[in-house]
Amino acid sequence: MPFNYKPLWKQLIDLDMTKKAFAEKVGISISTLNRMGRNEYISMKIIDDICVMLQCTPNDVIEHVAHGREK
Repeated sequence: MPFNYKPLWKQLIDLDMTKKAFAEKVGISISTLNRMGRNEYISMKIIDDICVMLQCTPNDVIEHVAHGREK
């Protein structure tokens, strides 16, 4: 996938928040959280919900990785 959620995972570490607590606070399902863990697509609505909850921008949640340069 050309996108990953590393910025979000780093934020959760900084906030000392578990992924499960994060999912509950945002109101997303465990299956959505699992998709994010596999760097799979989630809807922009969910990205928006995350940004509202964390008071951040999409760049603080996802990053774009050019093909062939995945980290």
